[in-house]
Amino acid sequence: MAASMTAVFFHAHPDDEALLTAGTMAMLAAQGHRVVLVVATSGERGQADLAPGEALGEARIAELYKSAAALGCARVVNLGYGDSGLAPGGGIAEDRPPNAFIDADCEEAARRLAGILTEEKADLLTIYDPAGGYGHPDHVQVNRVGGRAAEIAGTPVVLEATVNRDPLLRGLKLVRRFYPQLDIRAFERAYSPGEEITHRVNVRRFARQKRASMAAHATQATGADTRTLGVMLKVPGPLYRLIFGTEWYVRRGLAPGTRLRHPFEVPPKG
Repeated sequence: MAASMTAVFFHAHPDDEALLTAGTMAMLAAQGHRVVLVVATSGERGQADLAPGEALGEARIAELYKSAAALGCARVVNLGYGDSGLAPGGGIAEDRPPNAFIDADCEEAARRLAGILTEEKADLLTIYDPAGGYGHPDHVQVNRVGGRAAEIAGTPVVLEATVNRDPLLRGLKLVRRFYPQLDIRAFERAYSPGEEITHRVNVRRFARQKRASMAAHATQATGADTRTLGVMLKVPGPLYRLIFGTEWYVRRGLAPGTRLRHPFEVPPKG
């Protein structure tokens, strides 16, 4: 492994990095690697309790920079597309902003991201799995755009940030003992089964930074009866490290059964 490499983490909205890749980002930054955070949108169609006159998109971008600082990111980029909203497939087109990410031309968006990858001489790009994790249309678009951008820029390693569905369900059932209102049905077919995971990254040493990243996104812990992020932030420290101490990735094209522990680890040949 080179002494210093560059990893670009591509996410759909502010707070996605906190939930899926924050520990890995903090680890790489602490190891001297360059970490770049790119978001497609400002997440302006999310839910939140705001002060009068406060714009959600602006608030979430400010939170993104706070999160990035906690993780040691060297650069933050917002591609500036509109948040497509949570409805499957983006819902009714007339209800979306005119520049919604889901409506963006994939090739054009990919070339914009590829420009960043080329400028940064990126060694690694993270995207999402083809289903977009839990199915958010902007997350699905991240997979499409990010995969194509890596092809254009020649980025050698593409990792799909995901969650191992098996321990996720076990952990959520445990958390539900403390918060019985937590609905876990949406996670039963989300993300990736354990057999597809190629990278299991231990980030327990960086639980403090990961929790700080989550806490930075205060608007996403409010605005509804139960917010996933709000519930996560209430988990006690030792249990938090246990539940959120591993981050998972899938690298396509590796031999079945490949088990790697670092994003830059070279897979065995054959």
